[in-house]
Amino acid sequence: MVKLNKIYTRTGDDGTTGLVDGSRAAKHSARISAIGRVDESNSAIGLAACHLTEGPHKQLLTRAQNDLFDLGADLATPSEDGDFTPSEMVLRVVPAQVTWLEDQIDSLNEELEPLTSFVLPGGSEAAARTHVARATARAAERAMTRLSEHDAVNPSALAYINRLSDCLFVLARVLNDNGRADVKWVPGANR
Repeated sequence: MVKLNKIYTRTGDDGTTGLVDGSRAAKHSARISAIGRVDESNSAIGLAACHLTEGPHKQLLTRAQNDLFDLGADLATPSEDGDFTPSEMVLRVVPAQVTWLEDQIDSLNEELEPLTSFVLPGGSEAAARTHVARATARAAERAMTRLSEHDAVNPSALAYINRLSDCLFVLARVLNDNGRADVKWVPGANR
């Protein structure tokens, strides 16, 4: 259980922040940048969820937000030996979380017509906000893959963030009247 009695600690005033293992990292490091991008994605998903009524789509977004906290904790727990086994003391993204997203994508996609063009990130306000969330998830993925060039990153965490952006794309289409209100890209239309 997390307990936060005091929001400021002054320990980060030197430009570093603490990781789960007790070590400290520069706030501009690849690891902290990846964690920050995951946080931005979580915030964008929260904003998208605010524009939905209670129901399965809002529940999907809320569950994804919870999973992104798991992902942030995973990234904040470095693994020197590449062991990403979860334990009572170490929170890791697990394959079941990735499978859940894949199931959501498959379910959402059942009602959609196949794409014949790329779609512009817009349509309804809910869909547009979900597209913004998708774009932030892609930014988080880029930051995580950048981190993985130098430090071990949980493969399930990388798969999760990749599937999340796919899921948000499909959800945005669903929110656009099952794709009927998608705004199609017209290549070279303004030449």
